[in-house]
Amino acid sequence: MDQLLSLAAENLISPIILSFVLGLLASLFRSDLSVPEAAAKALSIYLLFAIGFKGGVSVADHGIDGRLGAALLAGIILSAGLPMVAFGLLRVMTRLERLDAAAVAAHYGSISIVTFVAGTSVLESQGIGSEGYMVAVAAAMEAPAILSALWLVARGGGSDARGMDSALLREIMLNGSIVLLVGSFLIGMITGPEGLAEISSFIVSPFKGVLCIFLLDMGLVAGRGLREGSGVLRPGVLAFGVVMPLVGSTIGLGTGLLLGLSTGGIALLMTLSASASYIAVPAAMRVALPEANPSLYLTLSLGVTFPFNLTLGLPLYVAVAQALTGG
Repeated sequence: MDQLLSLAAENLISPIILSFVLGLLASLFRSDLSVPEAAAKALSIYLLFAIGFKGGVSVADHGIDGRLGAALLAGIILSAGLPMVAFGLLRVMTRLERLDAAAVAAHYGSISIVTFVAGTSVLESQGIGSEGYMVAVAAAMEAPAILSALWLVARGGGSDARGMDSALLREIMLNGSIVLLVGSFLIGMITGPEGLAEISSFIVSPFKGVLCIFLLDMGLVAGRGLREGSGVLRPGVLAFGVVMPLVGSTIGLGTGLLLGLSTGGIALLMTLSASASYIAVPAAMRVALPEANPSLYLTLSLGVTFPFNLTLGLPLYVAVAQALTGG
């Protein structure tokens, strides 16, 4: 417990977390502080490229083996299965209609790449290594949850769900974040450590500083979401936003132990399983389930679960992984 509290305190006073808090408070108190949309987009492109590239380099250094394949398969199964768990919890804890519950559930089967990046930063600050291919697992966990949500709606006989046509498939598979993450991963894997040495001054040293500015913007966005979406966040919905990450991380923990991942790998799989998408899935939901309430699923994923994971969840996942692996 002392170790958990110490790690939580250290995480809470890190520049990364405090940058998010600054943005959140500025937004809640209606400051005119803002990050230009073009700048925020550029920051996200940088972060996705850097984390994908470094992951690919790690795989090139480690080599492709059965553990990588098993981890990818596990990630796909988790992404497809977690929405079922989330949907069941929502039906018990809230009064949401099937359509909205399915749309929310999709976000909790997919992943938040920014939470994943923050998780890697926490591990680095603690000197804990992890499998480089976890970034590939993150990419694999983006899309299956969307298909599960569509199945949940169709199973209820809903007429609001759009069929799996070519436009929707394109929206899912060619989403910019997925393309950039997978593409930079492949570049890093092809070029290896030599490629990293060439651009390390660009994607290694500035990384945490860029992450701070990006999370400042995320705090601003989360604050706006909380202000504008407060009417839809009833007690049961709010509770779900905290309970589901704990349930998801527990499932991720068991999966990581079965896969034989390292301490860092288990912590990252817990982080992925606990996070909620606010980029890829909302874009897909606008196409696939246009009648679902975006104020609900965006505010819940970005305004409740994201701050919880960033401030309290990450230290908890790392501490649990350390306690069970002795790492």
